[in-house]
Amino acid sequence: MEKVRSAKELLEYISNMNRENSVCQFFIPGKGKFTLVFQEEDEQSISADVEANPELKKMINESREQYKQGFGMSTSELLKSLTPKDFV
Repeated sequence: MEKVRSAKELLEYISNMNRENSVCQFFIPGKGKFTLVFQEEDEQSISADVEANPELKKMINESREQYKQGFGMSTSELLKSLTPKDFV
């Protein structure tokens, strides 16, 4: 798990995500632990990956359920919630 110390560092992790590197877990001091899942626009590629990897299917289903329960936030919301104090 990566420790993120700035919004710039978080954006670097996000920009490096791709189909092969699609899950990023990180810790932000003062906020907690996060799991970020990269999802491509092409539903077929996600479906194929999910069918090939039962653990990925489980993670996506759990993420969807948590989002429905109000535990999710967009990347924009996350970035807006961060302050320099969070990275001390």
